This record gives sequence, C-alpha cells and structure tokens, in this order.
Amino acid sequence: MPYRRRLLDGLLDELMPELPALLIVGPRGAGKTTTAQQRTRSRVRLDVPAEAGAFQADPDGILRGMDEPVLIDEWQAVPEAFPAVKRAVDADGRPGRFLLTGSAYGDIEGATAAGTGRIVRLLLYGMTVREQTGQVARSTLIDRLARGERIEAPDARLDLRDYLDLALSSGFPDALELSSVGARQRWLEGYAAQITTRDATGLASGRDPARLRRFLEAYALNSAKITEAKTIYEAAGIDRKTAVAYEGLLENVFVVEAIPAWTSNRLKRLSLAPKRYLLDAGIMAAVLRMDMASILADVRMLGRVFDTFVVSQLRGELEVSTSRPRLYHLHNRDGSREVDIVAELGGGRVVGFEIKASATARPQDARHLDWLRDQLGDRFVAGVVFHTGPHVFPLGERITALPVSTIWA
Repeated sequence: MPYRRRLLDGLLDELMPELPALLIVGPRGAGKTTTAQQRTRSRVRLDVPAEAGAFQADPDGILRGMDEPVLIDEWQAVPEAFPAVKRAVDADGRPGRFLLTGSAYGDIEGATAAGTGRIVRLLLYGMTVREQTGQVARSTLIDRLARGERIEAPDARLDLRDYLDLALSSGFPDALELSSVGARQRWLEGYAAQITTRDATGLASGRDPARLRRFLEAYALNSAKITEAKTIYEAAGIDRKTAVAYEGLLENVFVVEAIPAWTSNRLKRLSLAPKRYLLDAGIMAAVLRMDMASILADVRMLGRVFDTFVVSQLRGELEVSTSRPRLYHLHNRDGSREVDIVAELGGGRVVGFEIKASATARPQDARHLDWLRDQLGDRFVAGVVFHTGPHVFPLGERITALPVSTIWA
C-alpha cells in the first residue's frame, strides 16, 4: 500500500535536518515504524530476540556499522539503546542520525534520562480523520482559532451515523485497511485482548490479565467522564493500590489518558478531579463489545463514545500545533460550571470546547463558555460548540457552533 503522509511528517521534515536523534512514541500499531522507515536507511528491531541479543552485547559497535539515518525500533525492549545513542551523539552531533520508536513511555527517570538534551521525543497517535483523508498540509483547528481565522463550513455533510462510523473504525492503520466491519471489530477486540495479556503485563510481571481486563472495561465505561477513581476500581473488583498501578500501566502503553483539571487564580472552587479517556473510540467500543446499534440505543454511551472520538481528533493534532496547546477540562465542585475541553495556549490564553452529539447547537449549549469568557476577558481566545450538523454559526461573542468535521475538512 502507498504510504499515507502523517501530520508528524511535516515536523520531522523540520527537525531531522537540525537534530541528531528523535524518538517517536505512541500506541502499538499506530504507524510509528512505517513513518520512520520513510526517512531511514537501516533498521534494528529490538522486539526481535536475536537482534535484541546482538544489540545488547555490543550496541556501540552495531550502531557504528549501520548506514545512517538508523531506525532503532521498539527501544523499550532494550533500554541500553538510549545510552548507546547518547554516546554516539556525544561523539558526533551531526543532525539526522537516529530515529527511535517505542510503544511505551518507559522509565522517564531511568533509561530515557540518558537522552536528556540529546534525544527529542515526539508523539504519534492513531491516524486522525484528517490523515486518513490526506488533509495534512492545513494548519490545525486550534492554531486557526488562536489566530482568529474565520472557520468555513465543510463541503461534505456528515450526520451522527457518519461520525460514529468514523469513531468505530478507530485510528489504527491495519484496522482501517479492512473493508469488513466484522473483520475490523475482530481486529480491535484482538488488540484490546493483547493489551491486557501481553503489552501492559509484559511491562510489569505479576499482573493479573483478568483483573486488568475488568479494570479496562470499567475505565471504558467511564471514558469522557469525570469519575472518582473509587467508582472505577470498585466496579473492577480491585483495590485502590492495584487500580493506581493498572492505570499507570495502561497510560504507559497509550491506551488511556487522564486529562487534568484546568485551574486558574481567577476562578475559585474548581474541581481537581481528572477526566478519564480511552485514547481510541474504536478500542473503547471493542472493549465494551458494543456496535453502532447498541451505542445509538444508549444515550449516555453515545455521548461518551462521541466525546472520546472528538477529543482523539484534537489530541492527534497537538504535537504539530504551533500554538503548543495542552488539553484540560473544567468542572467546578458543585457541578454548576463545566467545559468539556480547555485548550491552554502559550501566555495562559485558552480555547474552550463543548461537544454535543446533536445535529445543531443552541445558545444554551454555550452558557458555560459564555461564563468562562466573561471570567477570563482577553485571555479567552475562542469558544466552540461542536455538533453533528452541517452549519457554522455564531453563538455569542467569540463563540461559534462548528461541525465536528471542521477539525479535518
């Protein structure tokens, strides 16, 4: 199959001529190796025991004998890769020498610390719809909002079923290549099973795959929801200590993410509880064994799957956004004020997003964004209410209703 250019490719085009070593991390199967191979001449696969064993025996010698740029694939299987690259870079700091990939964050304070200042880390998630449709050249939606650009209505008109179909297809290239819905669902269920039986447990011996699976299911049920940790671990039948360990494991292999609460000195009585997400809506549905019909029949799950999908599209653009946004959520302690996503830009400026699985948006849907704008003044750059209809229209000062497809159209 021909290579489909990713959003990260533009950043790699910029950074490889300047920096000696880059590390691409993200979920297994997201396309890291495929992307890296487009710009490297040789490869060492550290997830292959024979290659890993040889590399461990003499990493410096192996790196010296390889054609550059070199791809070091799945570095976390042999943590010695980091100090070996560090030594090579210290000896010769020419740009564009090494690309490393990894399906786990790894021990940031341990192995990867050896690369501090020498190996720059980049994130690559599953394919966004923008990448799937080949629209990678345009600026990200958050950047366009930050610059005050006018956002036009997309030509293509999608409805709720269209968006759900995109969500359930996932962002994994191998799954997207499958034409059968049933085959894709089986692939995603197999991916979810591998997470709990091999990927996460392989990083920490002694973990119980059955209990980890129950925890992942409870997490998926609460994706896109501000939920007390106790609710999740009691539903999984485990204790708090085990839940903390399991959440860390799943975060480490890019399956879940706890988006932190946004805080400000200007606003009081804000909740500090995180908003938990699965990173991929297709995996979320596979873990819960839900299809489109069952999701449409459950309005609560519909909202959570849709929210999970929309946030995955925003998250996939963060690494290449020039405004360098970070995602948060806002929720005050009594529940009277809530903003689904707050993107904080440089200088403390913010863009607020509300996500509605409905065909239009009303002024009432923007009431929390109105409040946030009035509290922050000029720091409030823009507010967006996402909806599934086709039209762009104003909902108030600096607040606009946008079809979800404006993220990629």
